[in-house]
Amino acid sequence: MMDALIVAPLLLPAFAGTATLLFWLRYRSIGAVISVLSTIGLIAIAAVLMMRAASGAPFAYALGDWPAPFGIVLVLDRLSALMLLLTAIVGLAVAVHATLTALDRKGWHFHALLQFQLLGVNGAFLTGDLFNLFVFFEVLLIASYGLMLHGQGERRLTAGFQYVIVNLIGSTLFLIALGLLYGVTGTLNMADMAVRGAALPAADQGLFRAGGFLLAAVFALKAALLPLHLWLPRTYAAASPAIAALFAIMTKVGAYALIRTMPLIFGDAVGAFLLPAALGTMLLGFAGLLAARGLCDMAAFGLLGSTATLLAAVALFDMPAMAAALYYLPHTTLSAALLFLTVDLITRWRGSKDDAIMPTAQYKGQGVLSGLFLAAAVALVGLPPLSGFVGKLLILRAAWPSAYMGAIWAMVLVTSLLGLIGLARAGSTLFWRADAPLPPAADRSSSHPREAIPAFCLLALLAVFTIGAGPITAYMQATSEQVFDVPGYTRSVLEPDGTGTRE
Repeated sequence: MMDALIVAPLLLPAFAGTATLLFWLRYRSIGAVISVLSTIGLIAIAAVLMMRAASGAPFAYALGDWPAPFGIVLVLDRLSALMLLLTAIVGLAVAVHATLTALDRKGWHFHALLQFQLLGVNGAFLTGDLFNLFVFFEVLLIASYGLMLHGQGERRLTAGFQYVIVNLIGSTLFLIALGLLYGVTGTLNMADMAVRGAALPAADQGLFRAGGFLLAAVFALKAALLPLHLWLPRTYAAASPAIAALFAIMTKVGAYALIRTMPLIFGDAVGAFLLPAALGTMLLGFAGLLAARGLCDMAAFGLLGSTATLLAAVALFDMPAMAAALYYLPHTTLSAALLFLTVDLITRWRGSKDDAIMPTAQYKGQGVLSGLFLAAAVALVGLPPLSGFVGKLLILRAAWPSAYMGAIWAMVLVTSLLGLIGLARAGSTLFWRADAPLPPAADRSSSHPREAIPAFCLLALLAVFTIGAGPITAYMQATSEQVFDVPGYTRSVLEPDGTGTRE
Protein backbone atom coordinates (compact mmCIF):
# COMPACT_ATOMS: atom_id res chain seq x y z
CA MET A 1 0.00 0.00 0.00
CA MET A 2 2.82 2.40 0.88
CA ASP A 3 4.50 1.62 -2.44
CA ALA A 4 1.38 2.41 -4.46
CA LEU A 5 1.01 5.77 -2.66
CA ILE A 6 3.53 7.22 -5.13
CA VAL A 7 0.72 7.34 -7.72
CA ALA A 8 -1.59 9.35 -5.44
CA PRO A 9 -0.13 12.81 -6.31
CA LEU A 10 -1.24 12.12 -9.88
CA LEU A 11 -4.59 10.46 -9.26
CA LEU A 12 -5.91 12.82 -6.58
CA PRO A 13 -5.76 16.07 -8.62
CA ALA A 14 -6.97 14.21 -11.72
CA PHE A 15 -10.12 13.01 -9.94
CA ALA A 16 -10.56 16.28 -8.03
CA GLY A 17 -10.27 18.36 -11.21
CA THR A 18 -12.86 16.17 -12.92
CA ALA A 19 -15.16 16.32 -9.88
CA THR A 20 -15.12 20.14 -9.80
CA LEU A 21 -16.47 20.18 -13.36
CA LEU A 22 -19.63 18.45 -12.17
CA PHE A 23 -20.56 21.53 -10.14
CA TRP A 24 -19.36 24.32 -12.42
CA LEU A 25 -22.79 25.60 -13.42
CA ARG A 26 -24.93 25.84 -10.25
CA TYR A 27 -22.92 24.68 -7.23
CA ARG A 28 -19.52 26.20 -7.78
CA SER A 29 -18.86 26.46 -4.05
CA ILE A 30 -18.85 22.65 -3.87
CA GLY A 31 -16.18 22.59 -6.57
CA ALA A 32 -14.10 25.04 -4.55
CA VAL A 33 -14.40 22.83 -1.44
CA ILE A 34 -13.32 19.79 -3.46
CA SER A 35 -10.30 21.70 -4.79
CA VAL A 36 -9.20 22.92 -1.36
CA LEU A 37 -9.65 19.48 0.22
CA SER A 38 -7.69 17.91 -2.63
CA THR A 39 -4.71 20.22 -2.06
CA ILE A 40 -4.83 19.51 1.66
CA GLY A 41 -4.77 15.81 0.80
CA LEU A 42 -1.78 16.40 -1.47
CA ILE A 43 0.11 18.00 1.43
CA ALA A 44 -0.59 14.97 3.63
CA ILE A 45 0.45 12.54 0.90
CA ALA A 46 3.61 14.51 0.10
CA ALA A 47 4.56 14.55 3.79
CA VAL A 48 4.21 10.77 3.98
CA LEU A 49 6.20 10.32 0.77
CA MET A 50 8.92 12.63 2.11
CA MET A 51 9.30 10.42 5.19
CA ARG A 52 9.43 7.39 2.88
CA ALA A 53 12.09 9.02 0.69
CA ALA A 54 14.21 10.11 3.66
CA SER A 55 14.49 6.55 4.91
CA GLY A 56 16.66 5.16 2.14
CA ALA A 57 17.53 4.93 -1.55
CA PRO A 58 15.35 6.14 -4.42
CA PHE A 59 12.22 4.07 -4.94
CA ALA A 60 10.94 3.11 -8.39
CA TYR A 61 7.31 2.14 -9.00
CA ALA A 62 6.66 0.37 -12.31
CA LEU A 63 3.11 0.98 -13.52
CA GLY A 64 1.47 -2.22 -14.72
CA ASP A 65 4.49 -4.13 -13.42
CA TRP A 66 6.33 -3.45 -16.67
CA PRO A 67 9.99 -3.15 -15.65
CA ALA A 68 12.23 -0.26 -16.61
CA PRO A 69 13.30 0.74 -19.16
CA PHE A 70 10.33 -0.74 -21.06
CA GLY A 71 7.44 0.47 -18.93
CA ILE A 72 6.39 3.73 -17.31
CA VAL A 73 8.32 4.21 -14.09
CA LEU A 74 7.68 6.74 -11.33
CA VAL A 75 10.70 7.49 -9.14
CA LEU A 76 10.55 8.87 -5.63
CA ASP A 77 13.61 10.26 -3.91
CA ARG A 78 14.38 13.12 -1.53
CA LEU A 79 14.32 15.73 -4.30
CA SER A 80 11.03 14.70 -5.88
CA ALA A 81 9.37 14.37 -2.44
CA LEU A 82 10.53 17.88 -1.53
CA MET A 83 9.11 19.30 -4.75
CA LEU A 84 5.78 17.51 -4.26
CA LEU A 85 5.37 19.04 -0.81
CA LEU A 86 6.33 22.51 -2.02
CA THR A 87 3.87 22.30 -4.92
CA ALA A 88 1.02 21.22 -2.65
CA ILE A 89 1.69 24.07 -0.21
CA VAL A 90 1.66 26.73 -2.92
CA GLY A 91 -1.41 25.11 -4.51
CA LEU A 92 -3.32 25.21 -1.22
CA ALA A 93 -2.42 28.87 -0.60
CA VAL A 94 -3.62 29.87 -4.07
CA ALA A 95 -6.79 27.75 -3.92
CA VAL A 96 -7.82 29.26 -0.58
CA HIS A 97 -6.88 32.80 -1.64
CA ALA A 98 -8.85 32.50 -4.87
CA THR A 99 -11.87 31.22 -2.98
CA LEU A 100 -11.77 33.91 -0.29
CA THR A 101 -11.31 36.76 -2.78
CA ALA A 102 -13.82 35.34 -5.31
CA LEU A 103 -11.11 35.21 -7.98
CA ASP A 104 -12.39 31.76 -8.92
CA ARG A 105 -15.73 33.33 -9.89
CA LYS A 106 -14.25 35.68 -12.50
CA GLY A 107 -14.22 32.90 -15.08
CA TRP A 108 -15.15 29.28 -15.57
CA HIS A 109 -13.26 26.18 -14.44
CA PHE A 110 -10.65 27.87 -12.24
CA HIS A 111 -10.40 25.01 -9.75
CA ALA A 112 -10.42 22.33 -12.45
CA LEU A 113 -7.52 24.05 -14.20
CA LEU A 114 -5.72 24.46 -10.88
CA GLN A 115 -5.99 20.73 -10.18
CA PHE A 116 -4.82 19.76 -13.66
CA GLN A 117 -1.91 22.16 -13.28
CA LEU A 118 -0.95 20.38 -10.04
CA LEU A 119 -1.29 17.06 -11.86
CA GLY A 120 1.18 18.13 -14.54
CA VAL A 121 3.68 19.59 -12.07
CA ASN A 122 3.56 16.52 -9.81
CA GLY A 123 3.99 14.23 -12.80
CA ALA A 124 7.05 16.16 -13.94
CA PHE A 125 8.61 15.67 -10.51
CA LEU A 126 7.87 11.93 -10.32
CA THR A 127 8.45 10.63 -13.82
CA GLY A 128 11.50 8.49 -14.51
CA ASP A 129 11.73 8.99 -18.28
CA LEU A 130 12.16 11.96 -20.56
CA PHE A 131 9.16 11.32 -22.80
CA ASN A 132 6.74 11.34 -19.89
CA LEU A 133 8.51 14.47 -18.65
CA PHE A 134 7.51 16.03 -21.98
CA VAL A 135 3.94 14.75 -21.56
CA PHE A 136 3.57 16.21 -18.07
CA PHE A 137 5.12 19.48 -19.27
CA GLU A 138 2.34 19.67 -21.83
CA VAL A 139 -0.34 18.89 -19.25
CA LEU A 140 0.79 21.68 -16.93
CA LEU A 141 1.22 24.09 -19.84
CA ILE A 142 -2.27 23.46 -21.22
CA ALA A 143 -3.74 24.12 -17.78
CA SER A 144 -1.58 27.24 -17.41
CA TYR A 145 -2.93 28.63 -20.70
CA GLY A 146 -6.43 28.61 -19.25
CA LEU A 147 -5.32 30.04 -15.91
CA MET A 148 -3.31 32.75 -17.66
CA LEU A 149 -6.45 34.00 -19.40
CA HIS A 150 -8.66 33.69 -16.32
CA GLY A 151 -10.50 36.95 -15.78
CA GLN A 152 -10.02 38.04 -19.41
CA GLY A 153 -8.70 41.43 -20.51
CA GLU A 154 -6.86 42.71 -23.57
CA ARG A 155 -3.44 42.80 -21.90
CA ARG A 156 -3.92 39.27 -20.59
CA LEU A 157 -4.95 37.99 -24.01
CA THR A 158 -1.91 39.53 -25.73
CA ALA A 159 0.52 38.19 -23.15
CA GLY A 160 -1.23 34.81 -23.21
CA PHE A 161 -0.82 34.54 -26.97
CA GLN A 162 2.90 35.25 -26.70
CA TYR A 163 3.16 32.78 -23.83
CA VAL A 164 1.57 30.04 -25.93
CA ILE A 165 3.89 30.72 -28.88
CA VAL A 166 7.03 30.60 -26.72
CA ASN A 167 6.01 27.33 -25.13
CA LEU A 168 5.09 25.78 -28.47
CA ILE A 169 8.61 26.56 -29.66
CA GLY A 170 10.00 25.06 -26.46
CA SER A 171 7.90 21.92 -26.92
CA THR A 172 9.13 21.53 -30.48
CA LEU A 173 12.76 21.81 -29.38
CA PHE A 174 12.03 19.32 -26.59
CA LEU A 175 10.78 16.75 -29.11
CA ILE A 176 13.83 17.31 -31.36
CA ALA A 177 16.12 16.76 -28.37
CA LEU A 178 14.26 13.57 -27.46
CA GLY A 179 14.59 12.32 -31.03
CA LEU A 180 18.35 12.93 -31.01
CA LEU A 181 18.85 11.24 -27.67
CA TYR A 182 16.66 8.26 -28.51
CA GLY A 183 18.40 7.83 -31.84
CA VAL A 184 21.83 7.64 -30.25
CA THR A 185 21.00 5.72 -27.05
CA GLY A 186 17.87 3.73 -27.93
CA THR A 187 16.09 4.70 -24.70
CA LEU A 188 14.33 7.58 -23.00
CA ASN A 189 14.36 6.19 -19.47
CA MET A 190 16.65 8.54 -17.54
CA ALA A 191 18.45 5.83 -15.56
CA ASP A 192 18.94 3.68 -18.65
CA MET A 193 20.13 6.69 -20.67
CA ALA A 194 22.70 7.49 -17.97
CA VAL A 195 24.13 3.97 -18.29
CA ARG A 196 24.06 3.83 -22.09
CA GLY A 197 25.31 7.38 -22.53
CA ALA A 198 28.42 6.68 -20.46
CA ALA A 199 29.15 3.62 -22.63
CA LEU A 200 28.71 5.30 -26.02
CA PRO A 201 31.64 5.16 -28.45
CA ALA A 202 33.53 8.37 -29.12
CA ALA A 203 31.89 8.73 -32.55
CA ASP A 204 28.46 9.10 -30.95
CA GLN A 205 29.44 11.34 -28.07
CA GLY A 206 29.10 14.52 -30.12
CA LEU A 207 25.49 13.79 -31.08
CA PHE A 208 24.72 12.77 -27.49
CA ARG A 209 26.11 16.05 -26.16
CA ALA A 210 24.20 18.01 -28.82
CA GLY A 211 20.97 16.44 -27.60
CA GLY A 212 21.96 17.28 -24.05
CA PHE A 213 22.67 20.92 -24.91
CA LEU A 214 19.32 21.23 -26.67
CA LEU A 215 17.55 19.66 -23.70
CA ALA A 216 19.33 22.04 -21.31
CA ALA A 217 18.25 24.97 -23.48
CA VAL A 218 14.62 23.84 -23.25
CA PHE A 219 14.83 23.61 -19.46
CA ALA A 220 16.54 27.01 -19.35
CA LEU A 221 13.59 28.38 -21.34
CA LYS A 222 11.18 26.94 -18.77
CA ALA A 223 13.27 28.51 -15.99
CA ALA A 224 13.38 31.84 -17.91
CA LEU A 225 17.14 32.20 -18.13
CA LEU A 226 18.78 34.87 -20.28
CA PRO A 227 18.35 35.18 -23.28
CA LEU A 228 15.20 33.01 -23.07
CA HIS A 229 13.63 35.05 -20.29
CA LEU A 230 11.45 37.57 -22.11
CA TRP A 231 8.22 35.62 -21.74
CA LEU A 232 8.19 35.54 -17.92
CA PRO A 233 7.89 39.22 -16.85
CA ARG A 234 5.18 39.96 -19.42
CA THR A 235 3.21 36.76 -18.69
CA TYR A 236 3.36 36.88 -14.91
CA ALA A 237 2.64 40.61 -14.75
CA ALA A 238 -0.41 40.22 -17.01
CA ALA A 239 -1.89 37.24 -15.16
CA SER A 240 -3.95 37.65 -12.01
CA PRO A 241 -1.46 38.03 -9.13
CA ALA A 242 -2.81 34.95 -7.33
CA ILE A 243 -2.37 32.87 -10.49
CA ALA A 244 1.15 34.28 -10.87
CA ALA A 245 1.76 33.03 -7.32
CA LEU A 246 0.88 29.52 -8.52
CA PHE A 247 3.10 30.00 -11.57
CA ALA A 248 6.03 30.61 -9.21
CA ILE A 249 6.37 26.83 -9.03
CA MET A 250 6.54 26.50 -12.83
CA THR A 251 9.97 28.09 -13.14
CA LYS A 252 11.09 25.56 -10.52
CA VAL A 253 9.97 22.75 -12.83
CA GLY A 254 12.65 23.93 -15.26
CA ALA A 255 15.18 24.18 -12.44
CA TYR A 256 14.20 20.70 -11.22
CA ALA A 257 14.65 19.25 -14.70
CA LEU A 258 18.15 20.71 -14.90
CA ILE A 259 19.02 19.36 -11.44
CA ARG A 260 17.61 15.93 -12.30
CA THR A 261 19.02 15.38 -15.78
CA MET A 262 22.36 17.17 -15.98
CA PRO A 263 24.28 15.42 -13.15
CA LEU A 264 22.56 12.10 -13.88
CA ILE A 265 22.88 11.85 -17.64
CA PHE A 266 25.19 14.50 -19.08
CA GLY A 267 27.49 15.69 -16.29
CA ASP A 268 28.44 19.33 -15.78
CA ALA A 269 29.86 19.89 -19.28
CA VAL A 270 26.43 20.36 -20.89
CA GLY A 271 25.49 22.96 -18.27
CA ALA A 272 28.56 25.12 -18.88
CA PHE A 273 26.44 27.98 -20.21
CA LEU A 274 24.20 28.01 -17.12
CA LEU A 275 26.40 30.10 -14.84
CA PRO A 276 26.87 33.16 -17.10
CA ALA A 277 23.19 32.96 -18.11
CA ALA A 278 22.12 32.79 -14.45
CA LEU A 279 24.34 35.71 -13.42
CA GLY A 280 23.06 37.83 -16.29
CA THR A 281 19.47 36.97 -15.45
CA MET A 282 20.04 37.92 -11.81
CA LEU A 283 21.19 41.37 -12.82
CA LEU A 284 18.40 41.84 -15.32
CA GLY A 285 15.74 40.61 -12.90
CA PHE A 286 16.61 42.87 -10.00
CA ALA A 287 17.32 45.82 -12.28
CA GLY A 288 13.83 45.29 -13.71
CA LEU A 289 12.44 45.21 -10.18
CA LEU A 290 14.14 48.54 -9.47
CA ALA A 291 12.72 50.11 -12.62
CA ALA A 292 9.22 48.63 -12.37
CA ARG A 293 6.27 51.03 -12.31
CA GLY A 294 3.67 48.42 -11.40
CA LEU A 295 3.43 46.01 -8.49
CA CYS A 296 2.93 42.94 -10.69
CA ASP A 297 5.91 43.87 -12.86
CA MET A 298 7.99 44.30 -9.72
CA ALA A 299 6.98 40.88 -8.36
CA ALA A 300 7.58 39.20 -11.73
CA PHE A 301 11.08 40.63 -12.07
CA GLY A 302 11.76 39.71 -8.44
CA LEU A 303 10.81 36.10 -9.18
CA LEU A 304 13.03 36.14 -12.26
CA GLY A 305 16.03 37.40 -10.29
CA SER A 306 15.59 35.04 -7.33
CA THR A 307 15.18 32.00 -9.59
CA ALA A 308 18.42 33.00 -11.33
CA THR A 309 20.13 33.17 -7.92
CA LEU A 310 19.06 29.58 -7.34
CA LEU A 311 20.36 28.48 -10.75
CA ALA A 312 23.70 30.24 -10.23
CA ALA A 313 24.32 27.83 -7.36
CA VAL A 314 23.03 24.86 -9.36
CA ALA A 315 25.41 25.74 -12.22
CA LEU A 316 28.45 24.99 -10.03
CA PHE A 317 27.44 21.31 -10.07
CA ASP A 318 29.04 20.26 -6.81
CA MET A 319 27.48 18.93 -3.61
CA PRO A 320 27.86 21.97 -1.30
CA ALA A 321 26.51 24.36 -3.95
CA MET A 322 23.64 22.02 -4.78
CA ALA A 323 22.73 21.72 -1.10
CA ALA A 324 22.69 25.54 -0.84
CA ALA A 325 20.55 25.78 -3.98
CA LEU A 326 18.10 23.21 -2.63
CA TYR A 327 17.73 25.17 0.62
CA TYR A 328 17.13 28.36 -1.36
CA LEU A 329 14.64 26.70 -3.76
CA PRO A 330 11.65 26.46 -1.37
CA HIS A 331 12.45 29.91 -0.01
CA THR A 332 12.38 31.66 -3.37
CA THR A 333 9.14 29.87 -4.33
CA LEU A 334 7.33 30.73 -1.10
CA SER A 335 8.62 34.31 -0.96
CA ALA A 336 7.61 35.00 -4.57
CA ALA A 337 4.16 33.50 -3.97
CA LEU A 338 3.85 35.63 -0.81
CA LEU A 339 4.73 38.78 -2.73
CA PHE A 340 2.21 38.05 -5.49
CA LEU A 341 -0.58 37.37 -2.99
CA THR A 342 0.31 40.58 -1.13
CA VAL A 343 0.19 42.53 -4.41
CA ASP A 344 -3.27 41.13 -5.07
CA LEU A 345 -4.44 42.18 -1.61
CA ILE A 346 -2.99 45.68 -2.02
CA THR A 347 -4.71 46.16 -5.38
CA ARG A 348 -8.04 44.87 -4.08
CA TRP A 349 -8.10 46.58 -0.70
CA ARG A 350 -7.09 50.00 -1.92
CA GLY A 351 -9.76 49.75 -4.61
CA SER A 352 -7.57 50.82 -7.54
CA LYS A 353 -8.14 49.76 -11.12
CA ASP A 354 -4.47 49.00 -11.68
CA ASP A 355 -1.37 48.03 -9.72
CA ALA A 356 0.55 51.27 -10.19
CA ILE A 357 3.17 52.10 -7.55
CA MET A 358 1.79 55.42 -6.36
CA PRO A 359 0.49 56.98 -3.14
CA THR A 360 -2.96 55.83 -2.12
CA ALA A 361 -5.70 57.32 0.02
CA GLN A 362 -6.07 55.69 3.43
CA TYR A 363 -8.10 52.50 3.40
CA LYS A 364 -9.10 49.75 5.80
CA GLY A 365 -6.37 47.18 6.42
CA GLN A 366 -3.52 49.36 5.17
CA GLY A 367 -1.43 48.65 8.28
CA VAL A 368 -1.80 44.89 7.83
CA LEU A 369 -0.76 45.11 4.18
CA SER A 370 2.23 47.32 4.95
CA GLY A 371 3.48 44.67 7.39
CA LEU A 372 2.91 41.90 4.85
CA PHE A 373 4.67 43.86 2.13
CA LEU A 374 7.64 44.53 4.41
CA ALA A 375 7.92 40.83 5.27
CA ALA A 376 7.63 39.81 1.60
CA ALA A 377 10.32 42.34 0.65
CA VAL A 378 12.67 41.10 3.39
CA ALA A 379 12.11 37.51 2.25
CA LEU A 380 12.63 38.16 -1.47
CA VAL A 381 15.76 40.27 -1.05
CA GLY A 382 17.29 37.87 1.47
CA LEU A 383 17.61 40.03 4.56
CA PRO A 384 17.67 38.68 8.12
CA PRO A 385 15.84 37.25 9.96
CA LEU A 386 14.03 35.22 7.27
CA SER A 387 15.36 32.18 5.43
CA GLY A 388 16.50 34.08 2.33
CA PHE A 389 19.42 35.44 4.32
CA VAL A 390 20.45 31.91 5.35
CA GLY A 391 20.04 30.67 1.78
CA LYS A 392 22.20 33.41 0.29
CA LEU A 393 24.87 32.86 2.97
CA LEU A 394 24.96 29.17 2.05
CA ILE A 395 25.28 30.03 -1.65
CA LEU A 396 28.11 32.49 -1.00
CA ARG A 397 29.93 29.99 1.20
CA ALA A 398 29.54 27.22 -1.40
CA ALA A 399 30.92 29.53 -4.09
CA TRP A 400 34.06 30.35 -2.08
CA PRO A 401 36.25 27.52 -3.51
CA SER A 402 34.97 28.10 -7.05
CA ALA A 403 36.96 29.86 -9.74
CA TYR A 404 33.87 32.00 -10.29
CA MET A 405 33.67 33.10 -6.66
CA GLY A 406 34.28 36.79 -7.42
CA ALA A 407 31.56 36.99 -10.06
CA ILE A 408 29.00 35.13 -7.93
CA TRP A 409 29.68 37.16 -4.78
CA ALA A 410 29.60 40.45 -6.66
CA MET A 411 26.36 39.62 -8.46
CA VAL A 412 24.56 38.30 -5.37
CA LEU A 413 25.51 41.36 -3.30
CA VAL A 414 24.80 43.91 -6.05
CA THR A 415 21.43 42.40 -6.97
CA SER A 416 20.44 42.18 -3.31
CA LEU A 417 21.13 45.91 -3.01
CA LEU A 418 19.11 46.64 -6.16
CA GLY A 419 16.22 44.58 -4.85
CA LEU A 420 16.36 46.30 -1.46
CA ILE A 421 16.29 49.77 -3.04
CA GLY A 422 13.46 48.88 -5.41
CA LEU A 423 11.23 47.30 -2.77
CA ALA A 424 11.96 50.03 -0.20
CA ARG A 425 11.03 52.68 -2.78
CA ALA A 426 7.80 50.86 -3.62
CA GLY A 427 6.87 50.35 0.03
CA SER A 428 7.51 53.96 1.02
CA THR A 429 5.50 55.20 -1.97
CA LEU A 430 2.57 52.91 -1.26
CA PHE A 431 2.28 53.31 2.49
CA TRP A 432 4.11 56.43 3.66
CA ARG A 433 3.42 59.12 1.09
CA ALA A 434 0.09 60.92 0.88
CA ASP A 435 0.92 63.91 -1.33
CA ALA A 436 -0.97 62.62 -4.38
CA PRO A 437 -3.44 60.01 -3.13
CA LEU A 438 -4.87 57.55 -5.63
CA PRO A 439 -8.69 57.73 -5.38
CA PRO A 440 -10.49 54.44 -4.85
CA ALA A 441 -12.50 53.00 -7.71
CA ALA A 442 -16.25 53.52 -7.60
CA ASP A 443 -16.89 49.76 -7.75
CA ARG A 444 -14.20 48.75 -5.27
CA SER A 445 -14.75 45.36 -3.67
CA SER A 446 -15.21 45.03 0.06
CA SER A 447 -12.18 43.71 1.88
CA HIS A 448 -12.12 41.25 4.75
CA PRO A 449 -9.17 40.32 7.00
CA ARG A 450 -9.66 36.62 6.28
CA GLU A 451 -8.46 37.21 2.72
CA ALA A 452 -4.94 37.67 4.10
CA ILE A 453 -4.87 34.25 5.81
CA PRO A 454 -3.06 32.41 2.97
CA ALA A 455 -0.39 35.13 2.77
CA PHE A 456 0.20 35.02 6.53
CA CYS A 457 0.46 31.21 6.37
CA LEU A 458 3.20 31.49 3.72
CA LEU A 459 4.98 34.02 5.92
CA ALA A 460 4.73 31.62 8.87
CA LEU A 461 6.27 28.85 6.74
CA LEU A 462 9.19 31.12 5.89
CA ALA A 463 9.67 31.73 9.60
CA VAL A 464 9.58 27.97 10.28
CA PHE A 465 12.11 27.50 7.49
CA THR A 466 14.41 29.94 9.28
CA ILE A 467 13.96 28.46 12.76
CA GLY A 468 14.48 24.93 11.45
CA ALA A 469 17.46 25.85 9.27
CA GLY A 470 19.66 23.20 10.96
CA PRO A 471 17.65 20.04 10.25
CA ILE A 472 16.42 21.42 6.92
CA THR A 473 20.01 22.06 5.81
CA ALA A 474 20.93 18.50 6.81
CA TYR A 475 18.05 17.19 4.67
CA MET A 476 19.22 19.29 1.73
CA GLN A 477 22.78 18.03 2.10
CA ALA A 478 21.54 14.44 2.00
CA THR A 479 19.39 15.32 -1.02
CA SER A 480 22.40 16.84 -2.77
CA GLU A 481 24.41 13.67 -2.18
CA GLN A 482 21.56 11.63 -3.65
CA VAL A 483 21.39 13.87 -6.73
CA PHE A 484 25.02 13.12 -7.53
CA ASP A 485 24.78 9.42 -6.64
CA VAL A 486 24.28 8.23 -10.22
CA PRO A 487 24.98 4.52 -9.52
CA GLY A 488 22.47 4.54 -6.66
CA TYR A 489 19.74 6.06 -8.84
CA THR A 490 20.31 3.73 -11.80
CA ARG A 491 20.51 0.67 -9.53
CA SER A 492 17.23 1.55 -7.83
CA VAL A 493 15.41 1.99 -11.14
CA LEU A 494 16.93 -0.75 -13.30
CA GLU A 495 17.67 -3.59 -10.85
CA PRO A 496 14.68 -5.27 -9.19
CA ASP A 497 16.91 -6.67 -6.43
CA GLY A 498 19.01 -3.52 -5.96
CA THR A 499 18.81 -1.11 -3.09
CA GLY A 500 15.61 0.28 -4.49
CA THR A 501 12.40 -1.70 -4.70
CA ARG A 502 9.75 -1.99 -7.34
CA GLU A 503 6.11 -2.91 -7.35
